[in-house]
Order: sequence, then C-alpha cells, then structure tokens
Amino acid sequence: MSSLDSSLSMIPSPPARRILIRRHSLAVRLTHWINVLCLSFLLMSGLQIFNAHPELYWGQFGADADHSFLALEAVNENGALKGVTRIGSLEIPTTGVLGASLINGELRPRGFPTWITIPSYRDLAAGRRWHFFFAWLFVINGFVYLAYGFLAGHFRRDLAPTAAELTPRHLAHEIAAHARLRFPKGEAARRYNVLQKLTYLAVALILLPLMVATGLTMSPGIDAALPWLVDLFGGRQSARSIHFIAASLLVLFVIVHLAMVLVSGVLNNLRSMITGRYAIDADQPAAAKDHLP
Repeated sequence: MSSLDSSLSMIPSPPARRILIRRHSLAVRLTHWINVLCLSFLLMSGLQIFNAHPELYWGQFGADADHSFLALEAVNENGALKGVTRIGSLEIPTTGVLGASLINGELRPRGFPTWITIPSYRDLAAGRRWHFFFAWLFVINGFVYLAYGFLAGHFRRDLAPTAAELTPRHLAHEIAAHARLRFPKGEAARRYNVLQKLTYLAVALILLPLMVATGLTMSPGIDAALPWLVDLFGGRQSARSIHFIAASLLVLFVIVHLAMVLVSGVLNNLRSMITGRYAIDADQPAAAKDHLP
C-alpha cells in the first residue's frame, strides 16, 4: 500500500446524514396512548377483582369444592404464614409477593400485592367500577383504531405481510437478526419488519378481541342477552381463565415491546410515537441483506 493510500484510509468517513420521516399517523399515536392508559388501569383493577378469589378453573362452575388449575394461596406452616403459587400439582413458594404479602408491616393473605392493584386496599366493588369504566373506554378506542386501520388502509399498507416476508427463509433471517439485536437501518427502518407485523396483527385482531369477548362473557347481564357466549367459551369459569391468560400474554407482549424500544433507541422511538417523526440514516442502503427489511 502506498503512503497516499495509507493516508487516505486514515481519513474518517463523514457522519451519516440523519433525516426525519413520517412514521406514525395521528390516529395511530392517539389510540396507542389511550390504550396505554386503559390497559394500565384495566390490569391493576383486574388484579383487584382477581384477588376476591385468586384461583382459576375450567368449566361451568368453579365452586370452592372444585379443583382449580392455578391458585395464589396462603397457608399456615408451623405457625407462620406462607405464600404459595400453585399451578396444577406444582407448588412454588412466593411469600411476600403472591399469596401472602406485607400489609402495614404484617404478612397477610392476599393474591397480588397492594402496590399492583387499584385500589391498593381490598375493595371488589371499587375495583369493578375502575375496570368497567376503562373497559368501555378501551372498547371505544379499539373500534376507532379498527375503523381507521381498515378505512385508511393502515392494516393493508403497514401491517399486512407480503408473500416474500412469510417465506421460512425470510422468517428465520428476521428471528436470527432480532436475537442478535440487529435492527433496521436507513430506508429499511421506514416500515415494520415481518415479526412486528405478525405480532401487532395478532394482538389487534386476536388477543384484544378475545379479552373483550371473555370479559363480556363474565357479565350476567350480557349472558342474559347473549346466552351463547357462555357455551362458546365452555362456561363462565373457562371464560374467566381465558381472560386471565390473555391478559398475561398481553403483559408479556408489553414487556418484550418495551425491551425492544429500549435497545433500539428510546428517544427516537418515543419521538416517533409522540410527534410521528422518526430519524433514519439517509445514506443507508435499503436492500442490504444484513439488515432487517
């Protein structure tokens, strides 16, 4: 290598040119933040309701004599209270968190601890009022989002995966890239990757409607008007269990979603969901195989 070539190789490359693109529409941003508010209160008030009987059953009844497949229990062991989470025949000690937690410095029977329920003290009626208010707000917001998604072409344009994206090779590439925390750059960052598309569609079109339907099934008034709902889910207790499982899956989705936001750029992601503008490297090629499409 000549001295000139060596000198040229030591010259730093110019920084990538950053531009702001329009990533999220106003409707998507508003419904997103309303969902954040609603789901936070629904989770915390729902755990208050669950604490009234912290066990899950399958079937029609769920009476005290029936065997539950999940329970947050408090047992007396050698004169000391012990919290136990039971899943089938498996028992996991969870003293201080699930089954038995500290209240005013004293360990007492309680399914979920005070810091995660609304209200913090035990009040089933108040928990139901909080839950129903935000449930209806959530349903209205959901209908607004679905209407926008279909009428404005958001689902077709932004969320519907292409045939090429659904090939096993492409899916394997996306999964491997996510596992290595390699995120889209440049033009590729303008759109969702196929894992995002499939996940958002599953949440919006399957998981959330399932939560709403099973929630309605637990209402005696709705059951009187639509008695087939109880049979559809195999009984009110089955609907309650599905509702709880769906809520747990939604919490898991939120945890993974937040983790991806943190590792892929908190400020950039927050800006895009507040202002709609997302920063990308304008000079980054769109079709690089090493990047997520």
